[in-house]
Amino acid sequence: MSKILLIGAGGVASVAAHKCCQNSEVFNELCIASRTLSKCDAIKASIEKKGTSTKITTAQLDADNTKEVVAIIEKFNPDVVLNLALPYQDLTIMEACLKTGKNYVDTANYEPKDTAKFEYKWQWEFNDRFEKAGITALLGSGFDPGVTGVFSAYAMKHYFDEINYLDILDANAGDHGYPFATNFNPEINIREVTAKGSYFENGKFIETEPMEIKRVYDFPEIGKKDMYLLHHEEIESLAKNIKGIKRIRFFMTFSERYLTHLKVLENVGMTSIEPIDFEGKKIVPLQFLKAVLPDPASLGPRTKGKTNIGCIFTGKKDGKNLNYYVYNVCDHQECYKEVGSQAISYTTGVPAMIGAMMLATKIWNKPGVHNIEEFDPDPFMENLNKFGLPFKESFKPELVD
Repeated sequence: MSKILLIGAGGVASVAAHKCCQNSEVFNELCIASRTLSKCDAIKASIEKKGTSTKITTAQLDADNTKEVVAIIEKFNPDVVLNLALPYQDLTIMEACLKTGKNYVDTANYEPKDTAKFEYKWQWEFNDRFEKAGITALLGSGFDPGVTGVFSAYAMKHYFDEINYLDILDANAGDHGYPFATNFNPEINIREVTAKGSYFENGKFIETEPMEIKRVYDFPEIGKKDMYLLHHEEIESLAKNIKGIKRIRFFMTFSERYLTHLKVLENVGMTSIEPIDFEGKKIVPLQFLKAVLPDPASLGPRTKGKTNIGCIFTGKKDGKNLNYYVYNVCDHQECYKEVGSQAISYTTGVPAMIGAMMLATKIWNKPGVHNIEEFDPDPFMENLNKFGLPFKESFKPELVD
């Protein structure tokens, strides 16, 4: 039996909390802490209405304040801290875990507030301190990053002697009915999409203009979709951890309607992270835009359709060329029926819970700061099937040119 402190109260946190309570044989106590206590209480009420044996408490917390995080950790005494707050808060929460000797899990790497640049270097610098403390920081336990890393480790363990090419494909064919909305935190989503793209090839990263590279792919159970090359954080860790890798690319689907709205917002300055003066106050346009866009957590009852996220690998086994595609298809409406959230939150929240479970049960036990592909993938893959994200495989996939 384990206790888990979950920091955050958005759509992903709601899914992870529901899943922790479905897994009460591991997590017998859950504390949900966030800046807005009412959101924590709403998640608690939703879970208790469905029924659970897990004891749930809630707390108000400013995750920007390490002292506050330390105080709640010391009060609750969890076995693992699951960070589902904003990426800006990763380092303060990691510091708190070091001060209290607790294992740490997140789903997205650190990103400074004042620059749209997300990379692992800040968190990797914590490695020696976590090793010395005898605790583990598991980075990127969502879907991408997260399951995509587990898929990579699984492919390497079971099918390949070396992987040369990897394409990560993230498709959302869901329709929420709004002219424009983002499926996860608008501030993080728009910063990610409007940043320059990049891919890894022959030992170096090659930068591209935003949305410069487009492909069309026929996704199983979804059909043909336009997808665009983005920079994504797991490329950085997978380039370091996959044996024989020559190229890694990440593609995400976007509709023409979404891109048109985004371009207009960008042209008029609404996606900027530079503060401006407005009626005697400093405001950040992107943060204002976030305030007027629909809350991603509210999209669940409106969203219909499916997601398809997976990895296509090309490499060698016993000297022969091999192609392998492993993916998950997730239905927005089925997710909403189960936990009251759409599939984007579901596909991140389920792996977040599984990663926390791996550390809480010591199935994964390696002190230091580690990315998810550095661990044995098999128990994680088994739990994907158990907790609602079953994977599918193909050895004759359509390749991306």
